[in-house]
Amino acid sequence: MTSLSLDGYTSIPRVTGLLLSPDGRRLVLTVQSLSRDATRFVSALWELDAGGTGAPRRLTWSEGGESSPAFLPDGSLVFRSARPDPTGRPPAAGGSATDGLWLLPVGGGEARPLLRAPGGILDVAAARGAEIVVVRALRFPGSVGSAADAELARRRAEAGVTGVLHDAWPLRWWDRELGPRWARLLRLRDAGSASPASEPEEITPDAAGSLEATGSAEDQGAFAVSPDGEVVVSTWARATGPGVRRSELVLIGAGGRRTLSRDGLDYGRPRVSPDGRRVLALATDPGTPERPQSVRLWLCDLGSGEAGPVAGELDVWPDEAEWSADGGAIYFTADLDMQRPVFRYDLSSRRVERLTAAGAFQSLCPAPDGRGLLALRTSWSSPLEVVRIGPDGEVTGLPTPGLPLELPSTVSAIHAAAPDGTRIPAWLVMPRDASPSHPAPLVLWIHGGPFSSWNAWSWRWCPHLLAERGYAVLLPDPALSTGHGAALVGRAWGEWGDRVMGDLFAVLDAALQRPDLDASRTAAMGGSFGGYMAAWIAGHSDRFRAIVDHAGLWSLEQFHGTTDEAEGWEHQFGTPESDPRRYAQASPDRSVAAIRTPMLVIHGGRDFRVPVSEALRLWNALQRHGVPAQLLYFPDENHWVLTPGNGRLWYETVLAFLDHHVRGEPLRRPDLL
Repeated sequence: MTSLSLDGYTSIPRVTGLLLSPDGRRLVLTVQSLSRDATRFVSALWELDAGGTGAPRRLTWSEGGESSPAFLPDGSLVFRSARPDPTGRPPAAGGSATDGLWLLPVGGGEARPLLRAPGGILDVAAARGAEIVVVRALRFPGSVGSAADAELARRRAEAGVTGVLHDAWPLRWWDRELGPRWARLLRLRDAGSASPASEPEEITPDAAGSLEATGSAEDQGAFAVSPDGEVVVSTWARATGPGVRRSELVLIGAGGRRTLSRDGLDYGRPRVSPDGRRVLALATDPGTPERPQSVRLWLCDLGSGEAGPVAGELDVWPDEAEWSADGGAIYFTADLDMQRPVFRYDLSSRRVERLTAAGAFQSLCPAPDGRGLLALRTSWSSPLEVVRIGPDGEVTGLPTPGLPLELPSTVSAIHAAAPDGTRIPAWLVMPRDASPSHPAPLVLWIHGGPFSSWNAWSWRWCPHLLAERGYAVLLPDPALSTGHGAALVGRAWGEWGDRVMGDLFAVLDAALQRPDLDASRTAAMGGSFGGYMAAWIAGHSDRFRAIVDHAGLWSLEQFHGTTDEAEGWEHQFGTPESDPRRYAQASPDRSVAAIRTPMLVIHGGRDFRVPVSEALRLWNALQRHGVPAQLLYFPDENHWVLTPGNGRLWYETVLAFLDHHVRGEPLRRPDLL
């Protein structure tokens, strides 16, 4: 058993994905671990017997890493990788770090290259009944074929050209500059015998009316392949007005392209049924300033064209929906009461059954024999673990890389009533040595989103590392959290600040009634929306000794003009021009003169969701108002902090800041800063 501590935190293997073979006998895991020089995480593929016998076995070892695995019908495995070509051929000019599609034979042996994509491969899917693989790859507008794409990259490189010409929004996505290449779907036939020189068929050619014309880089952001490989169902971003787009669902086959969705919703995660006759997807009503967002399962019969939501009686947001092997049922997960259980929807009876109790589940893999499914399960007591879920919902753990872990803390559930009686739940992480005679200082950790829930383990936001230092950590689900019905989402829709703060303080006050917590030594912290709430609290309360704001929003009007996803906020607040009052009332910067609490501001330079301008303006304001503050800036990190060295440095800086202001210890500067 491995003990969880900051010193060994980055060396623990991290499972991130799960795939079941067509015969139901083999599981392939995607696992992150440290590179040889310990400066980055490398993703590799591991294999595990689906029956749980034997230990997991690592399949791939390249320093370039492997991801996006998919099985061919015979059990061969295709995946993307930046590993060098075994023939010694150099990468194409302008090539990407993920520019190869590879095949690992079912009987083992050396992996061989299938496809070279100079612009990079974003995702991979395989047909279950034919040797056909479809990839989402990046190519230049106007280029036809891989050779032409590589030639244009060479010409740009030789000319020293890096410019990108945009015709429409968006320009960036999370941490990626969009363009000059844009996504297209490519189909590779006879994948089991294809050579690296094989030219794939373009399913979405660069032509008028294609996704390149809308300026969207997440154009085929999610896609699925029919069993015979001849039909692809994909999301399709279409501009519906200035700065506005909808993610439609389209079917691409021999007869061309036709739209399956026509109702103005946003669609994601399409799945084609085992018989190829129906399509399952997630449909999101993004809401309006008067109506909160919602998510539903959506089903389309390709023969009749009949389509619409299903299982709408559940007051939850479904996710990760998958077909059962016989196509008679749909498995899905949904946040619910600080868990994420697995549900089964029977299409004949239209009955929804909850299969699992405790835990947050993902990567659902229904068994081919119809007897349950394989999945990954997590909680605040354990990272992702491979499990088998029986037909009766019984969950059995299977051997998993990196597990079990010994934690320095315990986890328990608490809840409190807001002033209007609304139930606000939370997890409380306690250091093992806390007691009435040795009460622990408490950190209120606010989740991001805001449409999220503290129901699953996070390697990025790990409260146990604070508990190792002696802090208790409170993880509440306030207004706007998912898993507690539409009422909690609507509770602060378009309002945020005070309503969410009231919920947070209600559960905080309840927790501080415990004699093993020190109510006089508290701090608040959060990232993204949690960072926004940290800044809001700083300007509206003096109850904390320290506040940490990671990647938080500061001025909503400024943020609207710089974020990569401005439209998403308009559904709640309108536009700054149409309703400036909403933006002003919800912006923490309007209360900067009231801030007295020391603040640590953290931001990444490649964060395009909440651009670094939010941190710079906040930092400048704190300096001008004489507030004790520090700014931790990572030029090459994004909305999160993903590299091992910077991740450790993040925790060292946060803990030093908390130790100084909450415990009164001398302020320590991390060695590498």
